[in-house]
Amino acid sequence: MYIGVALLCCLVAVYAAPADPKDIPIVAQETIIEPDGSYRYNYETGDGVKASQVGDLKQIDKETVGISQGSYSWQGDDGKTYTVTYIADENGFQPTGEHLPVPPEIPAAIQKSLAYLATAPPPKE
Repeated sequence: MYIGVALLCCLVAVYAAPADPKDIPIVAQETIIEPDGSYRYNYETGDGVKASQVGDLKQIDKETVGISQGSYSWQGDDGKTYTVTYIADENGFQPTGEHLPVPPEIPAAIQKSLAYLATAPPPKE
């Protein structure tokens, strides 16, 4: 879980990075890792890229899993600031952001069919 979130953050940083990143200073950075497995970090670069994340360990049944939540933002070529806020837990990576697409509403007839199928007995083989 941590690897996926870290990889996503790295990909965003690479995508948003200018051609010559050595000219962009890190203006703020903090990383704290606790003995119990919880952590938090944040950073900000001179070009306005910001990221922060907090994480913890959670017991689910007999398994300990990592959960985290955070956000990252950058300024696009159009001058707008784009922000993604996310939760990564036992339900997967769940990003939100004004610029991200959202699925359309499920029509009432389909919802009714799905509710019926959820209560129907399994088919006989």
